[in-house]
Order: sequence, then C-alpha cells, then structure tokens
Amino acid sequence: MKEIILINIAGDDKPGLTSSVTEILAGYEVNILDIGQAVIHDTLSLGLLVEIPASAESSPLLKDILFRTHELGLTVRFSPINEQSYGQWVMGQGKPRHIVTLLARMITAEHLSAVTAVVAHNNLNIDRIDRLSGRVPLDGVHDQTKACVEFSVRGSVASSALFRSELMELSSRFDIDIAFQEDNMFRRNRRLVVFDMDSTLIEAEVIDELAIAAGVGEEVSKITERAMSGELDFTASFCARVALLKGLDESILEETARNLPITEGAEKLVSTLKRLGYKTAILSGGFNYFGKYLQEKLKIDYVYANELEIVDGKVTGNVTGTVVDGKRKAELLQDIARKENISLEQSIAVGDGANDLPMLSIAGLGIAFRAKPIVKKSAKQSISTLGLDGILYLLGISDRYSSESER
Repeated sequence: MKEIILINIAGDDKPGLTSSVTEILAGYEVNILDIGQAVIHDTLSLGLLVEIPASAESSPLLKDILFRTHELGLTVRFSPINEQSYGQWVMGQGKPRHIVTLLARMITAEHLSAVTAVVAHNNLNIDRIDRLSGRVPLDGVHDQTKACVEFSVRGSVASSALFRSELMELSSRFDIDIAFQEDNMFRRNRRLVVFDMDSTLIEAEVIDELAIAAGVGEEVSKITERAMSGELDFTASFCARVALLKGLDESILEETARNLPITEGAEKLVSTLKRLGYKTAILSGGFNYFGKYLQEKLKIDYVYANELEIVDGKVTGNVTGTVVDGKRKAELLQDIARKENISLEQSIAVGDGANDLPMLSIAGLGIAFRAKPIVKKSAKQSISTLGLDGILYLLGISDRYSSESER
C-alpha cells in the first residue's frame, strides 16, 4: 500500500540542503507530489509532500531523513496524509486564484492582520506570501521607502465588489494601497502601458503652470480642478482654459518643459518596462509640446496630446486638431493595441483624472495613480502611497529584478 507523507524541514540555510535530502528520497524511488521552500533571514523552511511506493517501507526512509537532517543541524517533522485528505487537496486546484498586493512605505503587523482578516472573512485561503520589495534597514525608512507583500489566494469570492470595498476601507484607514486582481495568464504577460501625463508622469498640471506665468493662474486652476473631478465637461473646460493663455510667449513653454517635475518612480518604471519589451505611450489631455519632451527624456514609444497653436512665437489661445479627451484616450489605446498586435487584456492604463476613466475601464489593468476621489472609487486598482514604480509590484516584479534593469 502506498503511503503519503508530508515532510517539514526547518533550520539554518546553507548550500546543498535540498540536494542532500532529495538524494535520500531518490534512493527509495519516491514521487514528489508537492514541494515548497522559503528562506527568511537565512532560516530555511522546506516542505515536501511525498508518495512512498508500495515496494518500499517508510520506516527506513524516515530514519535516513531523520539522521541526515540531524547531521545538518535541522529539525524535521513527518505527518501522514490519508488518501481522502489528499483527494480533497487535489480537487481544490480548480478553484479560482487571485493576487492581493499590499503596498506601503512600511508594512506593520496591524496591516497584515487587517488584510488577512478580510481575506479569511471572504472565505479565501492564502497559498503563498512573498515579499516583493527590497530589504529595509531599520534606520532607512523615509518618504521614498517602499514595502510590498503579495498574497496568492485561492477560492471563490461571493461578491468581488464587496471584497474590494472592504479592502478600500482598509486602504483609507491605514493610508496603504491594496490591489486585488485575478491571477490569470495575462497578469505576467502585459505588453503595453499607456500613461496620462499631468499629475501622473509629472507632478504638475502644465496648464496651471502656464496660467501662472500668464497671470491667470487662479482662474485656470479652479477650472482644472473641477474638470479633473468630473464636474465639468473636459473639452469645453479645456478650450476655456487654453483661451486664457492667449499671448503667452513661447519661451515660457520651453522653460516650463525643462523644469517639469518627474513623478517619483517614473524613470525606473519606464526603463524596466522597456527592458522587458513593453510598448509605452503618453495619452494626454495636456499639450503635445510637453509630451514630446517627456517622450525623449523617458524613451517612450508613442505620444498623443493636444497641439497648442503658436503664431509668431506667441500662444494664440487655440488648439489645432481633435481634442484628446477621455473618449479619445480610450480610442487611442485601442488603436495602439491593434497596431502592435496586443490584446486589450495585455494593456495597462494609468491616470489620475476623470478623463482617464474611459481608458482605465477598457485596459486589462486600469490603475488610478494618486487620483481624484471619483477616479479612485471607480478604478479597479489604485496606488496613492508609493511612486509610479509601485506598478511593477502589481505585475509581480520584485525589486530584485527591477533593480537589475538599472545596471
């Protein structure tokens, strides 16, 4: 009769441990039904679910494993598994899988307790927990420190909307970000990322900066805020704001472009994406003049924005061509995806304003970044506490690999 045994081994990590143990198992012609290993602070935890063939006896095998682990300074525990329990475990593999990603400047036990409680309340089982962020020195926490833990969970959620609502409540309470997404074939197979520009790739609204130079800053800023919050039609408000810039000298545009404040993590994110073969694009309701500047600086593939009309070195107060509003952004995302032969499921859209919602809604992964409340509430995913490179965590890319892209 075949036996199924769970072997748990723990102790100080050192090279050759797994090889030494599996060498003994091989001698008894054991089948490996499951295996998992983790190392935390140089401490090993190794689990093997093994099937011992009927031709072999378990006692000599377990004794050999016990002696070997003792020689290596490890502890070992053997747990027999009955066939009914094993069968139930096998049947569970067809259940849906999801990824819950916790992002913060520093993750605390309270954060983990709250998130895992919500996971358990929704009848989800945690299969694996991984730290994606780098190691944080005890005295190294500052305003750009990053911490990320990823949970692989299994089970069916009765109400995805309710689950997301509970996670969003935690996000607000603790000032952290929590993403919840299906663990499907597309998650690690994205190929296109499109970005809003103002208040996304850059930490400014360019039209507000230009308005200040033109002496109409307060008036334009109020219109911008109402438009981004969805209170005003984007196209009408945009044309009204541009009209107030009439007479602005072109040299102001050049100076503004040189001083654009790049958003935290933007350069790391784009360089990593490029290294991984992603296509990137700027889809902006702002101005092409600044989009082209960022395209060259960040090496972005496409840029679509509004063309600010300049005559004799002066802004006329008009834009030429079709205004890039929310609807147009969604159309451009689809156009680029078709051109690059990329499905929308493989696309990512990132933005902060109400005019970004159409593209966020059709992308495979729509991310509200440091977004207005109406956008954060409507988007499936949001990041508010970290920089743009926090998006890499949602793709399952750890700091170890994103750092390699900078070398």
